[in-house]
Amino acid sequence: METSQDRIIIFDTTLRDGEQAPGATLNVEEKLKIARALARLGVDIIEAGFPYASPGDFQAVQQVASVVGTEEGPTICGLARAIQKDIKTAAEALKPAAKKRIHTFLATSDIHLQYKLKKTRQEVLSIVPEMVAYAKSFVDDVEFSPEDAGRSDPEFLYQVLEAAIASGATTVNIPDTVGYTTPSEFGALIKGIKDNVPNIAQAIISVHGHDDLGLAVANFLEAVKNGARQLECTINGIGERAGNAALEELVMALHVRRQYFNPFLGRPPESVEPLTNIDIKQIYKTSRLVSNLTGMIVQPNKAIVGANAFAHESGIHQDGVLKNRLTYEIMDAQSIGLTENQIVLGKLSGRNAFRNRLKELGFELSDTELNKAFIRFKDVADKKKEITDWDIEAIVNDEIRQPPELFRLELVQVSCGDTSCPTATVTVRTPEGKELTDAAIGTGPVDAVYKAINRVVNVPNELIEFSVQSVTAGIDAIGEVTIRLCYENQVYSGHAANTDIIVASARAYLKALNRLYSALQTANTKETVVNS
Repeated sequence: METSQDRIIIFDTTLRDGEQAPGATLNVEEKLKIARALARLGVDIIEAGFPYASPGDFQAVQQVASVVGTEEGPTICGLARAIQKDIKTAAEALKPAAKKRIHTFLATSDIHLQYKLKKTRQEVLSIVPEMVAYAKSFVDDVEFSPEDAGRSDPEFLYQVLEAAIASGATTVNIPDTVGYTTPSEFGALIKGIKDNVPNIAQAIISVHGHDDLGLAVANFLEAVKNGARQLECTINGIGERAGNAALEELVMALHVRRQYFNPFLGRPPESVEPLTNIDIKQIYKTSRLVSNLTGMIVQPNKAIVGANAFAHESGIHQDGVLKNRLTYEIMDAQSIGLTENQIVLGKLSGRNAFRNRLKELGFELSDTELNKAFIRFKDVADKKKEITDWDIEAIVNDEIRQPPELFRLELVQVSCGDTSCPTATVTVRTPEGKELTDAAIGTGPVDAVYKAINRVVNVPNELIEFSVQSVTAGIDAIGEVTIRLCYENQVYSGHAANTDIIVASARAYLKALNRLYSALQTANTKETVVNS
């Protein structure tokens, strides 16, 4: 286990806390793809899920532990409440990993004790050491989190942390569970722990925080200055409510301002050694992958990975950047793997060139997946004069990274204009193999398409988000559509890309419907088993 205090350990919880973002549910294969990308990115620990939460979560953690949890790879972590059955299930799921960690937690704030746990402080003080010791009986690497530490009585928090470390916790994580604290408060909390927990030198101090007030990253950086050496974060900052501290923002802040942070880690200010193990050139690819698989679009003005992060529209800024990029840019776009939008392939390019380019972009496809993506690439190349890296990413994400095709779009045709009534005709192949055709009118062509699809599919849903983004500039650009549907307070997302925005809209809608339909079928199967 890494115990060095002169660098920052990156603990990624995209697959656990990140997946709790509404509509961001991932299947096992999607989690594996993200886990592989996180390993390439160089994260130290992957929190792969909450094994006791569901059989699907157990399987995902087990698969990540088996495939990504190699001797050379990251530590694989499973979350568990401070309950024996949770901890035992986590240990079982983590067995295949070469390096494994159990992360157990129990709330310590009075508001959580009174209303959620209905336990006294003394009861918590007896549970924590018992459950940490139980986790230690399965793995050497145990992390303990006092949930809602940000609103806990510091004196009680010190007692709990001391007991957890004495019982074998090698990392103690301090969560700002509700995103309530400010940087100065959070820094003082970490300093208080360092100064008042007698055995704190035996454990690494970690921090976890939510972005409800937009302060998560600032809080973490202040925590680093006061002794925190592990940061729990997610790609693109996704997660519960307003999300988590964003990995890419933390890593790049520590990279760009390392001369400022070096002394806090006992290094000379002029040291150029990285403060984390992250391969920053993998940041943009990983961001895109997570965005596409979760259906959570990165806002254009998002720091580091947003579409506008390295764009300049102001004439003064453009003039300065042309003369010297340092006038208005504090980091190079290429440093995070954001390449220039250059032509890489054309319609005459062969399969081998396409395969090699995919490898350079970080994609690892099976022969079947490669064939599907190559056929789609040739189709797009016939319509588009210039094929860029971004186009290729969109093609692969659309063809390969999608839910099972229960309903399949066979035909979509629209008629619209300023003096005509928008009308759509669709043909959909059902899970039983039947082809059904119907038509509908709407307020616009996309609305008409969705109404026609609903008439055929007949799956109840509410459309809560429709978003269109252009992959590149130009009239022939590929358009990416993201859809989010809601049914019984659950959100289901769909993502598709096509040079025809109507086709992309139809495919994205069907992908979301397929996720919803699959969830309904699973629920019905469980109900049948329970009732039989």
